Amino acid sequence: MMYVVGTLILVFIIVIVVQIGNITEVAARLRGEKQAEHDKNEFNARMMILFMVGFLVYSVASAIYYAPYMLGYGPNILPTQHARDIMQLFNVTLFFTGIVFILTQIMLFWFAYKYRAKEGRVALYMPHDNKLEVVWTLIPAVVMAILVVFGLMVWNDTMSDVSTEAESVGLVTGKDNEYIEIEATGMQFAWTLRHPGMDGKIGEKYYKAITPTNQVGQVWDDPKNIDDIILDELVLPVNTTIRARITSRDVLHNFDIPHFFVKMDAVPGMPTYFKFTPDMTTEQYREHLSQYPEWNVPADPDEPDGPKRWEEFNFELACAELCGKSHYSMRKIVRVVTAEEYNAWLLANEEKSLYLTEIRGTEEDPFLDKATLTIEKRIADRKAADQAPSDDPTPATPEVEEDAAAPAPAPAPETPEAPVDAPEQEEAGQ
Repeated sequence: MMYVVGTLILVFIIVIVVQIGNITEVAARLRGEKQAEHDKNEFNARMMILFMVGFLVYSVASAIYYAPYMLGYGPNILPTQHARDIMQLFNVTLFFTGIVFILTQIMLFWFAYKYRAKEGRVALYMPHDNKLEVVWTLIPAVVMAILVVFGLMVWNDTMSDVSTEAESVGLVTGKDNEYIEIEATGMQFAWTLRHPGMDGKIGEKYYKAITPTNQVGQVWDDPKNIDDIILDELVLPVNTTIRARITSRDVLHNFDIPHFFVKMDAVPGMPTYFKFTPDMTTEQYREHLSQYPEWNVPADPDEPDGPKRWEEFNFELACAELCGKSHYSMRKIVRVVTAEEYNAWLLANEEKSLYLTEIRGTEEDPFLDKATLTIEKRIADRKAADQAPSDDPTPATPEVEEDAAAPAPAPAPETPEAPVDAPEQEEAGQ
C-alpha cells in the first residue's frame, strides 16, 4: 500500500510541474517574448548562485559529519604504519583537489551569473592567451608531479617484501629481523588460514593432493607441513612483521583487512603476498574505542543491557572480490595479541596440526616408521611439565625456550621423485 501511495504522489508532482511549465509559457506570450526571456535569465542566474552556495555548504558539511565513520578519522584510527602513510597521502591529495574543486565550482556558477544574457551585451572573442594556458598547465603539472612522487614512495614502502636477511620464525622473540609468515587460501566460500608451527615455515602444497580433509593440498613428504596449523581465526602478534602468502583454490578472491589497509587479490595459480606490521592489539583498540560515546551504546539494540559496541569489536578479514552468491560469508576474525599471548597460543594449538590429527599413523603418513617425532616429544614433555606438581624442580619455561630454539622436525626419509609436472606444483603450491 505504501508503494502505491508513493507512486501516486510522484505522479501528482510530475503533473503539477508540467502544468506550471504550461502556465509559464502562456504567461510569456501575454507579456511578450523578450521580457519573458529576460526574466527567465535573471531567475536562472540567481538560482545558480543559490545552488552553488547550498551545494558547497552541503558538500563540506556532509564530509565533516561522515568523517568519524570513515577509517582514518575520528575514533577509527589505523593500527599499521603503512595505513597511516597511505592516509596521509590521501589527505594531501584531498587538500589540493579540494581547493581545485571549490574554486572551479565558484567560478562555474559565478560566470553563469555574471555573464547571463542581457540585451545589448556582446561576448568577447578571445581565441588564444599564452599566459593563461601556461598558468593552467604548469600549476596542475607541478601538483601532479608532487603527488606522483610521494605516491611512488608510499607504494614502494607498502608493497615491498621482507628483506633477504629477515628470518621466518615460529615463536616471537622480539628481534628486528624476524617475521611471521601465514597463508590464506580463498575458496568458494571460505578462507583457509594456515599458521606455521615452531619451525616458522609454511610447508609445500600441491593441488593434486587436495582431499576433503586436506583442503589446501599439503604435501606430507615435506617435514615443514608437520606442525602447520589450520584454524578458524587469524591470530597475529603485535609489533611483528607479518607476511601474508595469498592464494586461491578456484576463482578470484581478495584478501582484505580494512583496518590494516591490507588488500590483495587471491589469484588461482599465481601466489601473491602482503607485508604489514600491526602495532595495536585488539584489546588496545577496544580500549581506544571505549572513549567515544558512539561506541558506548549496546552492540545489539534488542539487548540494552548487553555488551557495548566497543566490547564486541574485532578486526575482520573479508573477501573484497565478488566471487559468487555466498561471497558475503567469507569473513574471519583477526585477533592481534601480545607476543607472549601469541607464543602461548601457538604452543597450546601445536597438537592441532592437520598432520597430527588426520595423517599421523595412517597409510598416508610418510614418517610411519618413526616411533616418535620431535613435535610429539615436545608436546608430551610440555604436557608432563604442566601436570607436574608446583614444587617440581624442573620448570616449564626452559623447556619452552629449548623448544623455541630447537631445529625443525627430524629430516624425513628420502623423498620420492616429484611428479612429472613439478614446475606446476611449485606454481600452484607456493
